[in-house]
Amino acid sequence: MKHVGKMKNNSARVVVAYRTVPGEPLNCLIIGTQGLGDSYHDTLMNVVDSDSGQQANDLADVLAARRFPDGSNMLGYLHSNGHLRKVSTNLVLMTPDTKTSIQLDQLNAIIAEQQGKTVEDLAVDNTTIPPTPTESKKTEAQGKGFEMSPSEMRSRADALYKEAARLRKEADEQDPPKSKTKKATATTE
Repeated sequence: MKHVGKMKNNSARVVVAYRTVPGEPLNCLIIGTQGLGDSYHDTLMNVVDSDSGQQANDLADVLAARRFPDGSNMLGYLHSNGHLRKVSTNLVLMTPDTKTSIQLDQLNAIIAEQQGKTVEDLAVDNTTIPPTPTESKKTEAQGKGFEMSPSEMRSRADALYKEAARLRKEADEQDPPKSKTKKATATTE
């Protein structure tokens, strides 16, 4: 499964929100899963496991478009409650399955090489990553909730559109829509 891993030093399970940080290609933003309540943890893992979660380059793009059961924006909640942490990419072991593990810095290098980019080029735009609580003081933005930039809005719209299309397709497979044309009834007299 994409976006899941563990810390190299203590095997704590984590979800990688951003594989790189702008201007800091050797750092990433992670979410420690042990510190979340059950419903938050389960909701997060459902998003990670979803089609949109697995297709996203950075899980945070999908989290910006989703909500926890209490109605709070997932990325905003994780940020404002200190669950997003910046760590070095060489401290994170990605574990896509039970038999495979690779350091995140090595994975980033492979992805960059495949795309003909540098690891620095993999970093998302600086405006899309909220500062971690340790990097910034609590601001009035936290009091108002998480505010999105135009690029985050576009990303959220794209993720919602893809999720809506997937749900529509799934619903149509389970219960095909009824035809809108009326059947002609034969009357014999």
